[in-house]
Amino acid sequence: MKYSVIVPVYNRPDEVGELLLSLSKQTWHDFDVHIVEDGSAVPCREVCNHFANRLDIHYYVKENGGPGAARNYGAERAAGDYFIVLDSDVVLPPGYLAAINAELDEHPCDAFGGPDRAHPDFTPLQKAISYSMTSFFTTGGIRGGKKKLDKFYPRSFNMGVSRELWQQLGGFRAMRFGEDIDFSIRIFKAGARCRLFPDAWVWHKRRTDFSKFFRQVRNSGAARINLHLLHPGSMKLVHLLPAVFTLGCLVLLILFLFGLALYLFGPDHMNKAVGFALCELTILLPLLYALLIFVDSSIRNRSLWVGLLSIPASFIQLFGYGIGFLSAAWKRLVLKQKAEGFDDNERLYK
Repeated sequence: MKYSVIVPVYNRPDEVGELLLSLSKQTWHDFDVHIVEDGSAVPCREVCNHFANRLDIHYYVKENGGPGAARNYGAERAAGDYFIVLDSDVVLPPGYLAAINAELDEHPCDAFGGPDRAHPDFTPLQKAISYSMTSFFTTGGIRGGKKKLDKFYPRSFNMGVSRELWQQLGGFRAMRFGEDIDFSIRIFKAGARCRLFPDAWVWHKRRTDFSKFFRQVRNSGAARINLHLLHPGSMKLVHLLPAVFTLGCLVLLILFLFGLALYLFGPDHMNKAVGFALCELTILLPLLYALLIFVDSSIRNRSLWVGLLSIPASFIQLFGYGIGFLSAAWKRLVLKQKAEGFDDNERLYK
């Protein structure tokens, strides 16, 4: 059985080098690699050439069209029985492909995915961001954890699909954000067998600063509304929680300001006491949540500093997703504005 590893790349030669190095150390060797340069200004050709004598590697350059189009470009040129889609910012443990092969030998399936972890050498900030994306207390554990609020959907940072299923589905749609979730939904709609491979995990660097991380999760929140229009019924409770959290914090802020006004300008002691109690309550709730995040992350990462950084990372994850979700819901569901390339009547992307 042969695997084709497909990686879209946009201005990340250093990360590609780390990924290719980890691929060169795999204990399972029956695979080839397809690197698709998606209109990068900083190409990774030299990095790929460096590994030409260690990997069966194919390097392509195309105009920028987004990660989905780049994956399709690679798949059209790949020869594997299974396509393994990875992001350029992941690093693989040596037994990654062997774990996939063992799972498929024991229980064959049409599609699969694996979880992600933070490497011990990652920076504290990277570990904190990784925690915020994988913790049960932030995302509900839906990205491959054992405890989760929804069934597992493979994501494009670590996804495998049989050649037959890929061809049946036509690959990824021309979506800038949420294209991997759309693909996973179509996998289930097609009645394909899809499983989580717990041992086929990757180290995932994610974004390296809070600003980039905020933009990423905001785009993910907005994409969820388009996915709801594309796949009615795909919206689950867990997808609403960040928006509920964001609105809840806004309500707490309003109540805090109201309580502060009562405390400062109340006409009598009773009003001041009520205002003070209201301020305490509205501060206590987010503090308790922050404490929960700090303790859980500190224990999981064995670092108080990572635990501390996980507090803003978790709030950014929830606020960013919630803001993107609510903004897109207002524009798409209330104002009936169209998303780029989206046909509301056909529920298809052009």
